[in-house]
Amino acid sequence: MRRLLRLAPASLRLAVLLCLPFMPHLARAQGLLVVIDPAQHVRLPRPILPPQPSPPPATYAIKEIAAHARLTDNVAQVEVSQTFVNTGSSPLEVAFVFPLPADAAVDRLTFLVDGHELAGKLLSATEARAAYEAIVRKNRDPALLEWLGTGMFQTSVFPVPPGQSRAVSLRYAQVCRSDRGLTDFLFPLSTAKYTAAPVSKVLVELALESSQPLKNIYSPSHTVEIKRSDEHHATVRWSAENIVPQSDFRLMYDLGSGAVGTSVLSYRPDAKDDGYLLLLASPQLPTADAAPAAKTVVFVVDRSGSMSGEKIEQAKSALRFVLNNLREGDLFNVVAYDSEVVSFRPELQRFDDASRAAALGFVEGLYAGGSTNIDGALRAALGQLQDSSRPNFVIFLTDGLPTAGETGEAQIVANAKSANQVRARVFSFGVGYDVNSRLLDKLVRANFGTSEYVRPQEDIETHVARLYQRIGSPVLTDVQIAFEHDGLTAAEGQPVNRVYPSQVFDLFAGEQLVVAGRYRKAGAVKVVLSGTIHGAQQRFEFPATLVEQSGDESQAFVEKIWAARRIGEIIDQLDLQGKNEELIKELVELSTRHGILTPYTSFLADESTALEDVSANASTARYHLRSLEEAAGEGGFSQRAAKLGLQNAAAAPASGEARFFAAERDEAVAVQAVRNIGAKSFFQRGGRWIDSTASETQQQQAQRVVQFSDEYFALAASHGRTLSQYLVFDEPVVLNLAGQVYLIEPPTAP
Repeated sequence: MRRLLRLAPASLRLAVLLCLPFMPHLARAQGLLVVIDPAQHVRLPRPILPPQPSPPPATYAIKEIAAHARLTDNVAQVEVSQTFVNTGSSPLEVAFVFPLPADAAVDRLTFLVDGHELAGKLLSATEARAAYEAIVRKNRDPALLEWLGTGMFQTSVFPVPPGQSRAVSLRYAQVCRSDRGLTDFLFPLSTAKYTAAPVSKVLVELALESSQPLKNIYSPSHTVEIKRSDEHHATVRWSAENIVPQSDFRLMYDLGSGAVGTSVLSYRPDAKDDGYLLLLASPQLPTADAAPAAKTVVFVVDRSGSMSGEKIEQAKSALRFVLNNLREGDLFNVVAYDSEVVSFRPELQRFDDASRAAALGFVEGLYAGGSTNIDGALRAALGQLQDSSRPNFVIFLTDGLPTAGETGEAQIVANAKSANQVRARVFSFGVGYDVNSRLLDKLVRANFGTSEYVRPQEDIETHVARLYQRIGSPVLTDVQIAFEHDGLTAAEGQPVNRVYPSQVFDLFAGEQLVVAGRYRKAGAVKVVLSGTIHGAQQRFEFPATLVEQSGDESQAFVEKIWAARRIGEIIDQLDLQGKNEELIKELVELSTRHGILTPYTSFLADESTALEDVSANASTARYHLRSLEEAAGEGGFSQRAAKLGLQNAAAAPASGEARFFAAERDEAVAVQAVRNIGAKSFFQRGGRWIDSTASETQQQQAQRVVQFSDEYFALAASHGRTLSQYLVFDEPVVLNLAGQVYLIEPPTAP
């Protein structure tokens, strides 16, 4: 709970803080209202914390946030619009403050309130720091320390009557910094959590234009929609409704020529430990006259009795979508199964108008009825594939358990693997809660593919269409990645290890490949991407640099993404291969360190759980892991869907409260006793927030610092953004900074 805010220079009645990030090379704008009138008392609204016992006498809510930006090469023209509503009973006099980092290349600032331009002025970093520090001291609110150390753009005062709203917009131009070929753009959303209610609508829309071809376009913070009109233009969009944003929006992109573009990001907080890397790879978009690689697609569809009604109609629509999007030169077939297995044709068909029309007629005649012969359907489909020189894909759909033919889980997997003589990729769709989800995961693991799970209320066609749009244009198949380091001999082993995804995969046009791993030795490396296309071997080489030790936390998300994928890999191994004590211990350690909770480690959010007792916690995790024995039903379905989400994680876990996927409810559950901030995770224990990296001995020897003291501000100034982002707690916090542990406590009440 936040204290009543009182405060400061009489010239400012309320400040709307729209700020740039403290990572020195990124620009951002954030909105925050701070009451500084000594006669007016108001709690800073923060709905992410437990509900307040009674509503404050005056507060505000953010109704809407919209950000539109045009990025031409590395110059961004940004327009930010936010609508603030005075939800209190008295008028608020407000001023607009826009903090600027010292080296931010921002100009042409225009500020408007309800469409009317207001004048403003820029304060130097020194002047701004004095203003920030004064606000923090007088408000006694540690969260406000986040903006310490930046410059400031400040406007004149304007009123917000009770119950009324004000539309605030800011336009500015910014030169985005490029690092190792990647342009980095960030838009602030995290201060929108300081609002009395969820934000009704949030929209971030970017238009990218470049004189050189756009290659990797990647957001480490959000799952975005990317549309590429050609090599030089793309749009990126993210939107949400009725949410409390927890993470700032960040986008990274690079430029270049060639069939494949690759960038490597590295993060190494401790030079004595292995570093973390993230490899981005994006193939060149095919030109209009380019002949795509011919492929083979076999669609295997469940027509058992449980598929009757809407499900069989959706499956038929999905089949039509695939058939209407095949290309000349492709081979295809449709296999339908219940207790019996039937094919559109006895063998693969070459796609043309005539074969497409006939196949569509076959699809129209499908009806649901009978049992489920999964084994027979898979062997029939895989047995038709004979040519390993072309990409082969099997799209397998089922909504039930195997009830006809071979029904043994292990034998079905063995039979499919034996029938797959061409390394075909099997993509499975489990429809509804009645599938054997463990069987599907085992099938795709043995056959180089992935699983996807369709909940009862979801549309089958949407899922299948999304997959086919991804695999429709293969650029490189049987892709392998190698890292070559001149400083390592063959006897010293590979420079990069624990890479995820770990299996051989394919690269498709328009796809953004994200690979996470660990590295042993820093320095220059050569990334080798190899695979097959049109039956010929292809090899691409790219230079990269792995840092010796990171100077800041701007790339800390790389570590979090690797941790999420490693946790997903551990759960997958425990699920498909059985219990392993070393893996269970590693699961607990990673969940604790990174605040990435799972259905099997959610007990870590219990304040009575001793974080340092890894052995006892592993025992508790082992007990919860028994739920993986549930192969079918809603619990089994939800556990495999959650596991898949971790294995494919491409964005760092959101800042703020931690979440885990509760299988029994098939939904994400917020955990208030765990907070993820920046590169760190904190657990609430005994009235304190404990840094997960601080040992019990370090906690006992922690250096005590009192909030708002001279020592407190000196510490914040010396460490900059690295520290200030972690000083957002009202309660005492134990913080580990490069081996020095601090206990930061609120001042003793007079």
